[in-house]
Amino acid sequence: MSPLRRKIRVLIVDDSASVRQMMTQVLESDPEIEVVATASDPYIAVERIKSTNPDVITLDVEMPRMDGLTFLEKIMSQHPIPTVICSTLTEAGSEVALHALEKGAVDIITKPKLGTKEFFEESRIHICDIVKSAASARLRKLRVNRVPTVAPKLTADAVLSRQPQGEAMIQTTEKVVVVGASTGGTEALREFLESMPLNCPGIVIVQHMPETFTARFAERLNGICRVTVQEAANGDTVLRGQALIAPGNKHLLLKRSGARYYVELKDGPLVSRHRPSVDVLFRSAARYAGKNSVGVIMTGMGDDGSRGMLEMKEAGAFNLAQDEESSVVFGMPAEAIKLGGVDRVMPLSRLAAEVIRICR
Repeated sequence: MSPLRRKIRVLIVDDSASVRQMMTQVLESDPEIEVVATASDPYIAVERIKSTNPDVITLDVEMPRMDGLTFLEKIMSQHPIPTVICSTLTEAGSEVALHALEKGAVDIITKPKLGTKEFFEESRIHICDIVKSAASARLRKLRVNRVPTVAPKLTADAVLSRQPQGEAMIQTTEKVVVVGASTGGTEALREFLESMPLNCPGIVIVQHMPETFTARFAERLNGICRVTVQEAANGDTVLRGQALIAPGNKHLLLKRSGARYYVELKDGPLVSRHRPSVDVLFRSAARYAGKNSVGVIMTGMGDDGSRGMLEMKEAGAFNLAQDEESSVVFGMPAEAIKLGGVDRVMPLSRLAAEVIRICR
């Protein structure tokens, strides 16, 4: 980081002293982040906001005196600041965190916990990346034009097995739509899927989100969309009128057996700093669906999906990217455009209709 570049200033709000301490250690391990204050409840947080003017707030959802959701509503209505929800991996926590995203929170992180060195390092990378992404978010009145640096990343080769090119497969014209999203993607996906008709092509989605949250997210979307939305299980067939969402912490690959498309879930290392990775999904679509696939890349920080989208285009797919104006963070779409993998750029409001038009 350039010595002239100001660090991202973070306020941690959590009623647990141990969580505040661990979050401080995790965030300050990144040279681009500075924890300027902590608070044990929203009332103290208000005073800390006035005195420190943070760029990002990490916010617990279950606190005494005032819950995190109520505090978030006050922040967003009075003085919008990019806010990341810090939640536990529980069903109740997942539900509240998803409500928070609807009310303007930028993203969700799970509270760090002790584990293997590899587990803690992955957790550290994930938490720091989300906080840096939040600092870059387009948030109502607030837009911070900061482009976070991204460390070297593994590619999808770490998850996809080698396969000879030109493997003979049964011909099919059935279309499949693959979608990648990150920061801001929960609301973008809601709008995209709500616009899909009952007979739309099968859709497979990677949204960067912690495990346990994806099942609740899919359930909520299923309740408001005409299409069926569910968390993907290993071996699920890709069907018309259905959207499958990759489970948190599992890579998702599109596969094919004869004329049938299905999904495969895999463990493995972080790819492009993520698990699930959009690059893994897109590169598997290039390999197994080729010109029968349509790629869509949405709002998010970093470059996950850019290389996979280029491979899709080279295999004959048609690819769309969400435009900057409608993106919370124009990182992933911008990188895919820069690499040459995108055929058309358009607002979020037009993406679903364009996908249907292409598939017809």
